[in-house]
Amino acid sequence: MPTSDNYASYPPSYRPSPGAAGPGPDAVSCTSAAAGLPVVDLKGLDQERLVEACEDWGIFRLVNHGIPRELLSEVLELANEFFSRGFEWKQALKRKAMFYFWGSPSLSQSGTSKQTGPFVESQNWLEGLNFPLSESSSSLEYDLPLLQRFRSLLIEYGAHQTRLAQTLFNAMANHLAIPLAKSSSYLSPPTAFLRVYRYLRCPGADRRLGIMEHTDSSVLTILHQDHVGGLQVYRDHMWLDIDPVPDTLIVNLGDMMQAMSNDRYRSIKHRVRVSESQERISVGYFVFPAEDAIIESSMYRPFTYTEFQDKKAADLKIVGDKVGLPRFRIHQYA
Repeated sequence: MPTSDNYASYPPSYRPSPGAAGPGPDAVSCTSAAAGLPVVDLKGLDQERLVEACEDWGIFRLVNHGIPRELLSEVLELANEFFSRGFEWKQALKRKAMFYFWGSPSLSQSGTSKQTGPFVESQNWLEGLNFPLSESSSSLEYDLPLLQRFRSLLIEYGAHQTRLAQTLFNAMANHLAIPLAKSSSYLSPPTAFLRVYRYLRCPGADRRLGIMEHTDSSVLTILHQDHVGGLQVYRDHMWLDIDPVPDTLIVNLGDMMQAMSNDRYRSIKHRVRVSESQERISVGYFVFPAEDAIIESSMYRPFTYTEFQDKKAADLKIVGDKVGLPRFRIHQYA
């Protein structure tokens, strides 16, 4: 993916300036996960192999997914064109359905001085575009050709992602013997959104992160990344690089899937490193349960995704970090 020397496209806090880099990744050793990362073939879906990947890793590489190569390439190309626009132009989108953010979506929507003031050390070194797939049925039109093209492309891409998520989740639900009445609300395509990220070139990249370590709150997350690496997962007390492989996707399980499986499946901790010399584009698809669906499990007290999100927001405000599933685990955090 080509990079631009024009820092006018970067949010002001991320433009080069004198001063030492702040805290970032720890000193835990890193290595490639290429040899061990499970590979799941969607064309001849082997349920046993899928289950092994979910139980042992919580993440896998998906091949033969059926998304045209040209569509995958075009999404990355148009994303690069969008992010190369000036910061002020992108900033004007933050109140639209297709909204632009940087650092984190919550900071960008909050209207606080953190957006344009001195860099917040815990902020992620990225900018992004959020696109709810429920917006695709809206009559909302955009007045700029680039946004019209991008919206159309993301709708097409999102339809493929929904197909993949439903196929994979149905196989998982079947293995877990989740009744159809429940599984139909445990994965709700109208809740899904796409998030397009650009990880910015970063001075002192060894001391910064594109995204801090976390688990996803989703049922499933499906990632399409360009050729620039950076994604890492935490396994066996070590950070492992998930190297890009052309024409493949990365699927990881989220907290909701772990709860639904009674902890048989893993919601894996992951993060993204940044580069001093290269930008990185990735596109994530996130899908959740219906808001009023009650997640029932022998390991957790019954809860809805809305309750989960409310607890997460409260913890971020009070504790300063996501606690997540332990808040609902039986006999803990009573």
